[in-house]
Amino acid sequence: MILRFDRVAMELPPPSDPDPAGAAAVQELMGGRFGEMSTFMNYTFQSWNFRGRQGARPFYDLVANIAAEEYGHIELVGATINAMLSGTEMSEVVTGGNPHHVLKGGKGVLPVDANGAPWTGDYVFSSGDLVEDLTHNYFLETGARNGKLKVYEAVDHPAARALTGYLLVRGGVHQVAYARAVEHLTGADLTKMFPTPRIPTDKIPECQPHIERGVHRILYRFSPSDYQEIVAVFNGPHPETGEELVVEQGPPEGALPNDLPPQPAVFAPDYAPEEISEIAQRLRQAAGLPDKVTAEVNHPADGNGALSKVKDKLTP
Repeated sequence: MILRFDRVAMELPPPSDPDPAGAAAVQELMGGRFGEMSTFMNYTFQSWNFRGRQGARPFYDLVANIAAEEYGHIELVGATINAMLSGTEMSEVVTGGNPHHVLKGGKGVLPVDANGAPWTGDYVFSSGDLVEDLTHNYFLETGARNGKLKVYEAVDHPAARALTGYLLVRGGVHQVAYARAVEHLTGADLTKMFPTPRIPTDKIPECQPHIERGVHRILYRFSPSDYQEIVAVFNGPHPETGEELVVEQGPPEGALPNDLPPQPAVFAPDYAPEEISEIAQRLRQAAGLPDKVTAEVNHPADGNGALSKVKDKLTP
């Protein structure tokens, strides 16, 4: 089971200038062969299919735990694409982006790649052989980081740059984790290949805040009490910096999500969103809830769809 928190893994810039073409490119990080849906589903199926779990517990804990983090990465990519589509004209999306973002998605993220092709289960590799699966995962993360760098270089929207800066760092952690797992099992030292691909994260501005906080060497434990044995695999020096690898009780603090402005032209959430708010407020009062909404978000600060970074509670 996955314990979910109403936060995103990192603070994303609020919607600013819409970028439908950039949003179409970022879709590769969602539904492409090396996208976040692929990493999430690869590790999830491998954890479900893991046999001899108790005897190989540290390796099971590693795969299952990273799968949980990947769920949050899917959410983060989705939040980025939604921010990039907020406020865009429908005609701009149809002519300059992925038309399905308005025709099917309500100016929202879809489970597709940059060409609009749906994500497919054919991308899932779960052989049952532990060494084979771990080796596959190492190269899957390698391909994923390559894809993130290409999107970083191709799309200059601030939300896309922030997203890829973070995912480049976290993908590197997962690369190290799988490389260490293979080394512990077989003696083959994949860490000698680092950095692979040769991405200079220390020179990418959007990576810097995460590296300065040590996120490049931390594997979070996404459970209140499970996956304790990760420490038996994720240890030793970081192959690039020499710093000690660390397992921390997670999840990371994360950040409040942006409350995206309604897009009435595509009925998101409706052609008259204020009516939904009025109904919701009556239902909340009837249920005896407080006057203010109990959850927190980054909320709209003005009338043009921009979002404030001020953390406050929404009042309908």
